[in-house]
Parts: sequence; structure tokens; C-alpha cells
Amino acid sequence: MKELEDMCGLTGWVDHRRNLAPSVDTVSAMTATMVNRGPDDEGIWVSAHALLGHRRLSVIDLAGGRQPMVADEVVISYTGEVYNFIELREELRTLGHTFRTESDTEVVLRAYLQWGSDFPARLNGIFAFALWDCRSEELLLVRDRFGVKPLYYQFLDGGVVFGSEPKAILAHPDIPAVIDRNGLREFFTMTKTPELAPFRGMFEVRPGTVVKVAADGIEKIVYWKLAAREHTDDLDATIAHVRELLEDIVQRQLIADVPICSLLSGGLDSSAITALAAKVLAERGAPALRTYSVDFAGHTERFTANAAWKDPDTPYALEVAAHLGVDHVVVELDNTELVDPAVQTAVLDAFDLPVIISDMEYSLYLLCRAVRTAATVALSGEAADELFGGYNQFHDPDAVAADAFPWFTSAAKSGGIAALHSLGLWEGLGLDEHLKQRYTEAVAECPRLSGESGHEARMREITYLHLTRWESMLLDRKDRVSMAVGLEVRVPFTDHRLVEYVFNTPWSMKTFDGYEKSLLRAAVADLLPESVVQRRKTPYPSTQDVAYENALRRQVEQLLEPGSPALKLVHESDVRELLAAPSGSLCVGGPWSARIVLERLVAFNRIVTEHDIEVVLE
Repeated sequence: MKELEDMCGLTGWVDHRRNLAPSVDTVSAMTATMVNRGPDDEGIWVSAHALLGHRRLSVIDLAGGRQPMVADEVVISYTGEVYNFIELREELRTLGHTFRTESDTEVVLRAYLQWGSDFPARLNGIFAFALWDCRSEELLLVRDRFGVKPLYYQFLDGGVVFGSEPKAILAHPDIPAVIDRNGLREFFTMTKTPELAPFRGMFEVRPGTVVKVAADGIEKIVYWKLAAREHTDDLDATIAHVRELLEDIVQRQLIADVPICSLLSGGLDSSAITALAAKVLAERGAPALRTYSVDFAGHTERFTANAAWKDPDTPYALEVAAHLGVDHVVVELDNTELVDPAVQTAVLDAFDLPVIISDMEYSLYLLCRAVRTAATVALSGEAADELFGGYNQFHDPDAVAADAFPWFTSAAKSGGIAALHSLGLWEGLGLDEHLKQRYTEAVAECPRLSGESGHEARMREITYLHLTRWESMLLDRKDRVSMAVGLEVRVPFTDHRLVEYVFNTPWSMKTFDGYEKSLLRAAVADLLPESVVQRRKTPYPSTQDVAYENALRRQVEQLLEPGSPALKLVHESDVRELLAAPSGSLCVGGPWSARIVLERLVAFNRIVTEHDIEVVLE
């Protein structure tokens, strides 16, 4: 059997100057914070200067794949999956390596032994891991190219503490949970700055990067980043190559010894992945693919179109399922489930301090929980909009021309950030200055072709901004919510080969038929119903039930009680003015709408209160 060591959590503590062995209980407590990421097994590795912890959700070969794993004086705590591990293992065998397990963890470990710290460039997958070399007493913290799997670290008295989630680091008794203005700005702007974690003093390993910690200091090694290259294929060849890449990617990501399914919304992205997966499984003679979508009771009947949501998902999801012959399940939610205290607590605990939160995160959690009863792995269409140009702001001339993050320009045009202004958050937190600085940094690092200018150059920038500042937020959301129930979500559109190719395809090709995501539509048109091929972009569904709005209003009333942390950020009178809007006016919540901002304040209040987080505003 071939095993992928997915669905795990890692943590640890390294200090070159003192003996950490007596502190094993501390790392054990840190490891225990990630029981949801790996409920089946726990491992702790102990040495004088390094402690590594691991939580695992077992798939097969529990004894053989246990972690942390050791080989030739090197130890690893690993999360994720490497899709090309079979090829790498065969190559390593020809170089003299022998293997005692069938896991990709051991392949990663021996790849380091063979090729040193340059080896991550050979890996194709989603992963984050900590590797301690006992020979050199060096720690390597490694994250995949797109940052699908999270990894954080914080320095402590000459040492470093690290973990898959901030909660693991904050479980260390000497690290306080403090959020300052920088963290609050990230929380309220929905723009994720690379390397910046929400808590003071904490960092996130940047995607495509190795952080090497040695006795004499820290070194950051970038093993992958987006580069600008000439695109020489014509349109037909480009469409064909996108299809070829997608077929190979999906086939690789269907490797599993556990039940696997697909998240099918009825939009182009998830339908494309589902169609390709169904095709592969049919060719293998496997049972029909199980697919899932989410809906709310009565949503189709009460649906009201707006700038963000043009039509409900379920009719399209059912049409695609019938067309492909897959086994589809609609997870229909009652809106009371979205305000169930147990559900909201589970989601907020998973996020630590979320960059994004709304009813969509609660429904996503409920969807993943339902999926997890029958499957352990799910394919998702995440990242296609960022890569192929699906969002409205890609096609909004004002957003494209503005010297700002394009999603904020589009939101501002529709009054979407008015609530941030009316509550004083925009001015009080200095969001304008913060966003200008972050935007300038992002544009400056965007790769460019020599001589590239005009609209093509600008659309390269717009794509880069979405791939590095917007999508990272959504990937973090998907990982946190799914891992809260032990569900591994795979994201084929983040394969670096596809990203590199499409990023360098001219914008004129990406919109050759006058619509968004032209390349993707053309690449999979033969697999899908015409209605889905022509369907315009519609985001993940949000409830429009006034019952949810009324429940939210009651939650907002509670955060206005004396001593509430939220009142450090906003004035009670300003919040009450928003609440004075007529009943039903908050039902349809777009990005940065009053509803979204109020949801975020409620979430902030609960997390800060329940987890004893210190808020520092000076």
C-alpha cells in the first residue's frame, strides 16, 4: 500500500543554549492543542536542544508511519502530502537508499539526506514540516510553494518555538497571546501579508521558503517564487496544455487509501475538478465519485440576486452531478445551525484569530463535518479564480486602474467598506496607510518581463496580488475549517506547474472569448453541461434568511455590554446606528458589508474573551 502522511499537526521547540529535555511536558501540551488535526496518534521526540511533537490522523500502516520519524540522525515532524513521492522514492533507491515504510514522510526525510536543504524544490504537493539535523544541530522549517499547509514560529530567549497553528505556540507558558495594531489591521482588511502572523512577535513561514535556524542565527532560503517567462504557445496549444496539466494533477491527487470525494458547488472550478476526477475513476473501474454541496433550507425560494451572488448553486450542482453520473449529496442546513454556540465555538477555536469570518465559515464547517462522516479526503476548486481571472475586480476598469488592492476598489464602489468607516475602524486603525504600504510592497515584488507594459503588465500585477495576498487568506480558511473535523482538502489548482504556466499566459488569452476564465472554460468544455460552462462567477453561498440576521443582531447586542473588548475598537453609539437599519437589510452580505463587519466584531469579542488575548492599541 502507498501511504500519504496527510491530516496532521506539528509543533516543537529548539534552543541551542540550554537543555530542553526536562521541558517535554511543555511540548506535550503544545502538541495536544492540535488534536483535531490528528486525533488518532501522538508522538514526541526528545533531545537536549530540540523537542518535536506530532499529531496524526492515521490512514494505514499506523506503526510504520508514526512520527516524528528518525533516519541517520535526522528527525522530521511532517504534515501534508507529496504527490510525486513514488517517483522520488524510486530515484532515491537507485542512489542507495532503503525504506522501511511506504509513507511519503520517509521519502521527504531521505530526500533531505540525499540533497540537503535544496530538496524542497523537488517536491510536488502541499506540506509543512520541521526537520532537525542532529549532526549540525540545525532546524529547517519548510512550507509548500502556495502555503496550503500552515506553519508558524516565534523566537524565545535565543530559541524558537513553532507549530502548525498559533495555538500550539501560545500553549508555551512563556509566550503571551497579544494582538496589536498590526494584527488588528490584518483582521479587519482581509488582505494577508506574507510572513506576518496575527499575534505580536509571531511569524508565518512564507510559502516556498525554508527557514533555517542554527546556533549562529537564522537564514531564509527561497526555493520557489513566481517568475515572469515568455509565453510561446498559441491559443490552441495553450488550451491543450492547461487540460493536460489538469488531468495529470487530478490523477495524482486521487491517490488515497481512504474514501475520497469532491466538493461540487455547480460553479466552473469545482465542476471542472469533479469532472476530471470522475473521468479518472471511471477509467480505473472504481465506484462512482461521491460529491457534496451545501445549501440552506428555503434558500433557492428566497434567493435575491445582487452584485456578488447572481443565482443559487444547488440547481447547477445537481445538473453537473447528473451529467457526470456522480453520487451527489446536498448538505442542507437549517439557519439555526449557523448560530449554534457549539458550531461557532468550534470554528473560532480552529481559527485562533481569523483573517476572515462570516456565516460562510460556519456553513463550511458544517459541510466539512457532514463530508467527514463518509470521506477523509476532498478535492476542491480553490484558487482557480485567482489564477484564471474569475473575480469581478479583474474586469472592473476602475479596480484595474486604481493604485490599490483591486478588491477594495470594487468593494468601495458598491459601498462595501462603509461600515468600516461608520464604526471608526478605518480611521482608528489607520487602515488606509496600512493598505497603501502593503500594496506598494506587493507590487514592488511582482515579477515582470523585460519591456512588458500597458494593460498586460497591469493584469500580471493584478493576478500576482490575488495569488499572493488574497488566495493565501482563503487557503488558510479552508485548511483551518476542514482540519477542525479531520478532513483533508486537496487543491489541484495550486499545483505549481499549472500556476507557473497560467500566470505567464497573456491576459488576452485568458479572456479570449470576452468572458472571465476563458482558458479554463475552453479546457474542460467537453466535460460539462453548457449551462455550467457559460455560468458566471458566483461565490460560495451565504444565507439570506432573516432568522440568521436576527440572531446576529442579538449577538451584537451582547458585545455592547460594559467591559467588552470590542468597545476598545468601536463606540457603542456607532454600532447601535448600524443595528437601527430595518430588519432584513443585513440579509444579503457582500464583502465588507455591515453584516460582515458585525460578524467580525462578534468573533473578535468571543476569541479575545475566551482565550484571554491581550489587546494593545498604542
